[in-house]
Amino acid sequence: MKYVLGVDIGTGSVKAVAVDLQGRSFEVCQHYYDYDVPQVGFHEQDPDEVWQAFIEAIKEIVAKIGAQPLGIGLSSAMHSLIAVDKTCSALAPMITWADSRSADIAKRLRASEQGIAIYKATGTPIHAMSPLCKLIWIRENNYELFGNAYKFISIKEYIWYRLFNEFKVDESIASCTGLYNIHQYAWHNEALRLAGISDQQLSDPVPTNYTKYYEGKLLDFLHVGVPVIIGASDGCLANLGSMANKPGTAVMTIGTSGAVRIASNRPLEDISAMTFSYILDKSTFICGGPINNGGIALQWWLKNHVVPGLEEEDYEYALAQTADVPAGSNGLIFLPYLTGERAPIWDSESCGVFFGIRLPHNNAHFSKAILEGICYAMNDVLFAMSVHDVSIAQINVSGGFIKSKVWLQMLADITGKKLVIVHTEDASTIGATIMAMKALGIINDYPVSGSQDLQIIHPNESNSAFYSKRFTIFKRLYLDLKETMHDFYQMNN
Repeated sequence: MKYVLGVDIGTGSVKAVAVDLQGRSFEVCQHYYDYDVPQVGFHEQDPDEVWQAFIEAIKEIVAKIGAQPLGIGLSSAMHSLIAVDKTCSALAPMITWADSRSADIAKRLRASEQGIAIYKATGTPIHAMSPLCKLIWIRENNYELFGNAYKFISIKEYIWYRLFNEFKVDESIASCTGLYNIHQYAWHNEALRLAGISDQQLSDPVPTNYTKYYEGKLLDFLHVGVPVIIGASDGCLANLGSMANKPGTAVMTIGTSGAVRIASNRPLEDISAMTFSYILDKSTFICGGPINNGGIALQWWLKNHVVPGLEEEDYEYALAQTADVPAGSNGLIFLPYLTGERAPIWDSESCGVFFGIRLPHNNAHFSKAILEGICYAMNDVLFAMSVHDVSIAQINVSGGFIKSKVWLQMLADITGKKLVIVHTEDASTIGATIMAMKALGIINDYPVSGSQDLQIIHPNESNSAFYSKRFTIFKRLYLDLKETMHDFYQMNN
């Protein structure tokens, strides 16, 4: 059978999806790994465990199908950082996107003219997630590691070296580092000087369609000559996999966290909201913003206050209960900043808040308020993008939340936009297969949503009008509480 394999190297697992030449996925496998939190604010992983999961995912899916793929396209989580020696052996655990040890560095830099200039040049928000801030932290706090490192690379670069014995980074992953000039397609000298490194300590940037042919030296289940396409970041490829690589269509993804992304032919900068602009390919940027608190906020509530031994069916039951609660949760509003927040407020000292609690409120009201709060936060990012006069006709959605009709309708009502479900499988992995097909000449251009059978959710006009007023209160509530949140954070930390 002829197929293309997409492999997504995520924060918690490697997922492989086989897609036929008509773009239909027919085989999926996933291999998981853990993370370590040695100190508060740290979030680390063993890159060799990720490499082993990568091997096992490809091996398993090739064995299931019983045929070699026509090609393999790669997707990867952003913002990881690994210090390696000349043989690409890790000198320390990988620092993931979720690591916040450099939060104070990011806060200082974001308030400076130098930080704003770097943001404008690189398109990467000044935040602890970025490798730029991580590098500064390592230089200031672990100079021995900093001095011993031959290169600083991401997890995809680590895997690429294992496959092909070369240090290469795709322009998409490079554009997420805070070190890469997205206007010049080159490492940004000012950011490198600030980090204290040279471009020789980073991989060589290559286009996202860069292709190498497997030489058969390491993985006996792959034949010599199988092409591997380096691909892009998971966020950019999620847009491609959700058929939203053209202007006019946004993508919203809600999993543990969440993100809003739109395609543009130019970077879309916003100093106050610090929206990102990452490279998909030479003609397309994916712009938007990430939120910290997606499904993790609902999980926190249900696990700690509703169902201690949380199972999949418990989510379904709790979500079904909220269907009977009117829009607005009977006057209850939730600020979902349980782990601080990224876009558009970029405030690691913010916190979660229930506002308007009264005696009639029960678990169903709180559950609904949490869902509404997550949707308000997503809409806040979408609202920030509106300053660029970007016309958005529809939102293509992906992530675990699309299983819930209640949640989907709520998001449509709060944004006031038509929602479209394009793929139920992982959008980033599907995007990797699409990019690979184009690189291999199997398709001439990326597909658009009009060519698919679509599931559409239309907003309820009455609810949208109601939620528009509540969204104003949501935004004002954070501004009113911001100073108090910061004082309380300092008091408790």
